Amino acid sequence: MKRALAAPLMGLAISAAYAQQGDGTQFSTNINIWKPNKVEPTTERIRAIKAPGGFSVTPFATGLKNARIIAVAPNGDVYVSRRDQGDVLLLKDANGDGRADGAPVTVANRAGAHGLAIRDNKLYLITAKELFVADIQSDGRLGELKMLIGDLPDAGQHANRTIAFGPDGMLYISVGSTCNACNESNPENATLLRASPDGKQRSIFASGLRNLIGYAWHPQTGELWGFDHGIDFLGDNQQQEELNKIEMGKQYGWPHVFGNNEVYPQSTPQGEISKEEWKKRSTPMVLGYTAHAAPMQFVFADKSAFPAQYRGDAFATMRGSWNRNPASGYEIVRVRFENGQPKGVEPFVTGFLTDGGKTHIARPVGLAFAKDGALLMADDANGVIYRVAYTGSGASAPSGAAAVPPAGPMEQQANKGNGVPLANKRAETQASGSVTVTSSSFRSGGMMDQKYSEYADGVSPALAWKAVPGAKSYAIIAEDPDSKPVAPFVHWLAWNIPANVTSLPEGVQEQPRLTDPDGVLQGRNTRGSVGYYGPKPPVGEAAHPYHFQVYALDAMLEVPFGSDRDTLLKAMHGHVMGKGEIVGKYGQKQKPQK
Repeated sequence: MKRALAAPLMGLAISAAYAQQGDGTQFSTNINIWKPNKVEPTTERIRAIKAPGGFSVTPFATGLKNARIIAVAPNGDVYVSRRDQGDVLLLKDANGDGRADGAPVTVANRAGAHGLAIRDNKLYLITAKELFVADIQSDGRLGELKMLIGDLPDAGQHANRTIAFGPDGMLYISVGSTCNACNESNPENATLLRASPDGKQRSIFASGLRNLIGYAWHPQTGELWGFDHGIDFLGDNQQQEELNKIEMGKQYGWPHVFGNNEVYPQSTPQGEISKEEWKKRSTPMVLGYTAHAAPMQFVFADKSAFPAQYRGDAFATMRGSWNRNPASGYEIVRVRFENGQPKGVEPFVTGFLTDGGKTHIARPVGLAFAKDGALLMADDANGVIYRVAYTGSGASAPSGAAAVPPAGPMEQQANKGNGVPLANKRAETQASGSVTVTSSSFRSGGMMDQKYSEYADGVSPALAWKAVPGAKSYAIIAEDPDSKPVAPFVHWLAWNIPANVTSLPEGVQEQPRLTDPDGVLQGRNTRGSVGYYGPKPPVGEAAHPYHFQVYALDAMLEVPFGSDRDTLLKAMHGHVMGKGEIVGKYGQKQKPQK
C-alpha cells in the first residue's frame, strides 16, 4: 500500500485484488480515496459556476448547513430537509425576486429527516426507519406529524431514504443497501418499495438496487426511471452510475452483477446459485455515467421555464466522489430523452469542483423546479440552495402544475395477477389425479399458530404429501383469496422439489434456491420477496383462509428462481399429474405491541 499526501487534501491509493469464493475469478485494480476539501462559496467562486448559454446560477438561500432533499408545494413554498440537523425548513419567495425571503422557518423536527414528498396538501417525511405525514397549514407551517410506518429496515451504509408519489397515487420508498456488496438479511434492503399513502400496505416493487436516491416518472410515458449508485472499490472507472428503467418484479443485479451484466467477483449468491444464473435474472442498466459520481435527486423538466428542447429531458444531481482520482460528480447532469427513451447523459451545471479538483464549494443533492420554472439545487456541504434560471431568448413560460404522467404503466404492473382464481382452479393446473396433503403444524381447516404469521416469527409451516407414482417433481403454491386490494395474495412459491421428497420441514429458508432439499427453487410472493411470506391479515378482520396447494408434476421445470406465480403456472401447464391442498386459517385480533 502506498500513501500520497498533498495539501490541502489527502489521497489514498490501494492496490487490491478480489476473488470470488470457489471459482478462482480474480480482479485487480488500483483504488483511490480522494476527497477534495470544502472551501467557502465566495462571490468569485459562484461566478465561476458554468451553465449552458442563457442560463444563470445564483444563490436562492444560504447558510442552511446540511441541506438535502427539496420539495416545492403548488403555491411555491420550498421545503428542504436537513439530515444532520434532523429538521425540515420552509423558505418562501413572495416577491418573486429569485431569493428566499428572510430566514428559513423550521417546520418539523425528526432525527435523520431526509426524503420529502407533497400530495393533497400534506407533507410526507421519511427518516431511516419511519414515515411521517403532516397537514400543510395556510402559512406553510405543518400540523402534527403522524407516523405512518415505523418498521423500515435498519439502515447501515445507506440511511438516506427517499419518497415520491407515482401517477398511480401510491408512495414509492427507496431503501438502500446496508453495505457495499453483500447478501442482505432483510429483503426490503436495496429495493424500491411501493406503499399505500396511509402506510398500511407495502410491497417490494423492484430489487437489486444498491442505493436509488433519485427516481421519477416520465411525464409522457408514465414509465419510472432512476439513477442507482455503483459499487465502491472497483477502481476509478468502475462501477458506473446506472440509469435504469424501474419495473415491478425486476432484479437489477446488485450485489452480484452490475452495469451491462458484468460480474462482481467478490460476492457469492446464496443457495449455490452461480453468477451466470444470477446474471440471467438481472436487468442490465440502460445508460451509465461516470463512476462514483454519486447520483442524488432526479427530476423531469415538465415544470421548467427552460427552452422547448429541454422538455421531456431529466436532470440529476451528482453529489461527488470520494473513491476516485480525479474526482467525479459535483455537478448537475442532463439526461436527454427522445420519444420517451434516454439517449445520453451530459454535464449541465458544473464548477462546484474548484481549484483544479482539489477543492469543492458544493456537494449537490436536492433538486426540484420552483413555481416560476427555475431549477433549485441544494448543496449539503456549505448549505446553499442554488437557482438555475433561463434568462435568454426562447424561454418558455412555466407550465404551472406539473403534468401528471399517465398512470397506466404503473397500474398495469401492480394489477398483474390480481382478481384471478386460486391456482388450483385455473386451467394451467388441470389434472386427473389428486395429492393428499397434511401438516403437523395445523389441522385442515383449523387455525394456524401466530408463529407462522408475519405478526410473529413468519416461519413456514411443515407440509407433507403422499407420493404420486411417476411424478418427477412437486410444486407448492400458497395463496389467500380474501386479501385486499390484491387477491389472491401469493404467500409462497416453490418448485422442482425432487420426486423422492414428500415433505418440507417448518421454517424453510427464504432464499431463491434451497440446498436441502437441494435444487428447490422459490419464487416472488405478492409482498415482492422470495420464499415464504406468512399471513398478515388486517387486525380485527375475520380469519383468512390460506390454501397450501401441492402439485405433482411429470417434469422438472425450466423456470428461473424468483419467478412469479403466472410464470410458474405457465410452465406447469400440461405437466400436472395430480393436485391437492390443505387450508389453514389465521386472524389477528389485537394489534401487536411495537
